[in-house]
Amino acid sequence: MAVALLPNVEDCNCYAIRAAARHVTQCYDQFLAPTRLRTTQFSILAKLKRRGPLTISELADEMAMDRTTLGRNILPLHRDRLMRIKPAASDRRKKVLRLTKAGEQRFEAAWRGWSTAQARFEKVFGAGRAAELRVLLRAVVECTTDPLSEP
Repeated sequence: MAVALLPNVEDCNCYAIRAAARHVTQCYDQFLAPTRLRTTQFSILAKLKRRGPLTISELADEMAMDRTTLGRNILPLHRDRLMRIKPAASDRRKKVLRLTKAGEQRFEAAWRGWSTAQARFEKVFGAGRAAELRVLLRAVVECTTDPLSEP
């Protein structure tokens, strides 16, 4: 294949979304660093704080993650006793995740760093553009069909 016919990676939708996500994640992680939480861990704690106890499957669906990836992300939270993992009363095969008091305290501490990161992003990128971006990205996630399937 001639070099001129090779696709330009900057024209790839997936690359652009992932590069932007990595860049923004690194920025937020800097503000969360004093609390020893990463952005993904903060998001997990935030979901549990807002929604209450959830099964692993429910949380994975809420976060648009596969269960394996979520499992890797909850291990340090469980190890640090920021969440409990217990069998569900209705089906002991299902695991329910619940925020602990320590998890709530760590979340509250991290909230300040997250709020600063959020405000800085919106100041630099523009509050209106940031809101539009969230709407567009949610539409991608909420797409009920495979984004690569035939229309």
